[in-house]
Order: sequence, then C-alpha cells, then structure tokens
Amino acid sequence: MYLKKILWAVAILGLLICGFIVYQIYSAIFSPNTQFGNDEAYIYITSDASMADVKKSLEPLLKDVLTFESVADRKGYSNNIKAGKYAITKGMNNNEIINTLRSQNIPIKVSFNNQERLETLAGRISLQIEADSISLLKAFSDDAFLKTSGFDDDTKLCMYLPNTYEFFWNTNAQDFRDRMLKEYKRYWNENRLEKAKQLNMSPAEVMSLAAVVQKETAKADEKPRVAGVYLNRVKQRIPLQADPTVIFAIKKETGNYDTIIKRVLYRDLEMESPYNTYKYAGVPPGPITMPDISSIEAVLNPEKHDYLYFVADVSNFGYHIFAKTLAQHNRNKVQYIKWLNAKKVYR
Repeated sequence: MYLKKILWAVAILGLLICGFIVYQIYSAIFSPNTQFGNDEAYIYITSDASMADVKKSLEPLLKDVLTFESVADRKGYSNNIKAGKYAITKGMNNNEIINTLRSQNIPIKVSFNNQERLETLAGRISLQIEADSISLLKAFSDDAFLKTSGFDDDTKLCMYLPNTYEFFWNTNAQDFRDRMLKEYKRYWNENRLEKAKQLNMSPAEVMSLAAVVQKETAKADEKPRVAGVYLNRVKQRIPLQADPTVIFAIKKETGNYDTIIKRVLYRDLEMESPYNTYKYAGVPPGPITMPDISSIEAVLNPEKHDYLYFVADVSNFGYHIFAKTLAQHNRNKVQYIKWLNAKKVYR
C-alpha cells in the first residue's frame, strides 16, 4: 500500500514536470514575444548575417531573445538565415517571427532621378539597397559587361532610365545592373527603335540628344519643341551649339563635377572636347546627364517646326524664345544678356 502511494506520487510528479515542460515549450513557441508599440517594425538582415547579427537586430523588438533563439535552433533557421527586409507585426510569437524571416522578404521601391554620372547613381542606389556604392560602380563600369551589352565608356549612362523600380533590399550590385539592362531593353521596343531609325539615330544617340534637352529645359511641354530645334540642326549639319555640353566638357576636363557654371564664356567655346558642340557637329558621344523618359520621348516625338535657335525667356522663367534665323535670335538674345549683366552673373 505504501509502495503504491509512492508510485502514484512519482507518476503525478512526473506528469506535472512533463506538463510544465510542455507548457514552457508551447509558451516559447506560441506566446506573443514582441515589445514595441507600433503595429509593425522592420528589420534588415544582410547577406552575410550570422545568428548573432539577427539576435542583435531583434533584441530591441522582443521580450525574450533567448526563447526566440531556442525556437530558431529547433526549426533549423539558425543555420539557414535569409537576407532581406522583414516586417515583424505586434503580438507575433516566435514561430510566426521565424516563418516570416524564412519566406516573407518584402520588396522595396528603388528610385533615382537624373544623375550626371554613374558615381552619383551608385551613391544614390547604395542608400536604398544592401549593395554599397563601390560594388555598384564596379558592376556599372565592368568592361566585359559593357562590351557584351553594346555600351562603352561614353554611352554606359544610357542604360539607366530614371524611374521607380521594385527590388528586394538584399539585391547585389550585379543583379541591380542586370535588371536595369532588362528595363532598358524593354523600353526600347520595336516602336521606339523604328522611331529612332526614322531619325537616322541609334538609341544611344537619341539618349545623348535627350540629355541635352533635359539640361536645356525642365518644362515637359517645351521639350518636344527644343528637341525639334536640335533635330533641325542635326539634319542641316549645323552644330548644336548647346551650352550644357560645354559645361559638361569643362567638368569632365577638370574632374570637378560639383562646379557651378551659370554662364558660358566665349573662351569656353574653344575648348577641345568631343562634347563641345560648338566645335563638333552632331550629338555628343554620350549623354551629359541621365535623361528622363519625357526627354527621350520628346526626341522620338519632336515638334515639327523650322526653328533653329532659342534663348531663355526672362519674362517667363523656365521657358524659351525661339527663332528661325540668326538675326531674330540675336535680337531675342539681347534681353537675356541684359538680364545676366543686371544680375551680375559673370560665370
């Protein structure tokens, strides 16, 4: 009888211990384990992250990091960490957190505008995805890639169309570059290639001219007219005589792309550079900036007219006055020169 009581006591104790263990395991897996006030919190896990790195990222967000680590070990996550951006929802348990980190990498929006150089583009993109600016610039400038893709040192900027794209945060430099090439090829469909052909221009030449249009006017409704002026000049083999190309030539020659030049001087027009469109007819050998879609479309769909000249309209800033003859242009230019002098803009 006494032995039976002992056995019953041991059995009950064992059940209690097992129940406690089961409860602890269940609690570790399925009890809420977040401690932040917002509805969601985001973490970024790098491609080379260790479990220690993941814990460090999650520590401010969790009530108990140790139970998270224990469940992560049991579910095999500790040895199979996935890079990316993840959303942790308020009230999640460890099981839900780990499942999220395994399979719910969130796409992000990556945007860039009119960058003058690949260096500045690399810097802009590195602020938005995991890849750093050095690896991005190296991928952008890779000689083998440029050769197989049909670009060179002058035209490599053509490949990047300013827009907003969807990427995973952990995208590497090569994958970003390759995606941009796909977007470039998608843009240059049969219809646009045919329009370029009708202009007797290659896509790269269209984009080089579009870059000049981009620099000349920020007004979308004026871009087709400005494009028409330059295309008239190209057809008549008249040099473009575009001041932005001279400014770019100066920056390229000096290596100082932060230089601010508000007024091109006569001596600048003598500068020896293939980008100096006062000395060399035709479009520049490459884009002087990254043209946006509206500028490219302006070149592909220009306004039909006989204008060959234009100058800034000081009575309607942002727009220009157009002329068909040099005599008309010189008369129009007087108001602009007076305005520059009055503002003491000498460089």
